[in-house]
Amino acid sequence: MFPGMEELMRQAQQMGQRVTQLKEELARRTVTGSAGGGMVTAIANGAMQILSVEIEPEVIDPAEAEMLTDLVVAAVNQALAAAREMIAEETRKLTGGMPIPGIETLLGGI
Repeated sequence: MFPGMEELMRQAQQMGQRVTQLKEELARRTVTGSAGGGMVTAIANGAMQILSVEIEPEVIDPAEAEMLTDLVVAAVNQALAAAREMIAEETRKLTGGMPIPGIETLLGGI
């Protein structure tokens, strides 16, 4: 074995364990996105899943279905963007700012 290879393998194993722990933690954390001045709110987690969408009753008007659809899409996209940013921030903390290709994908980010 090359000198230092054992230490490198140990560090890689530790990093793998930290990535797994962080992935589990991120799945428990939530972020919120909203649109229409808070009339539509979407909640996502760090596993990039939409957990809920809340719509204020006053925006539910069959004549305005297209507008409501747009607000839901905007709120969901904002929540997912916040989740991606949360993943990126935690990834930077985990790696000490050192870029590691593909690590955000392992954590659920896109």
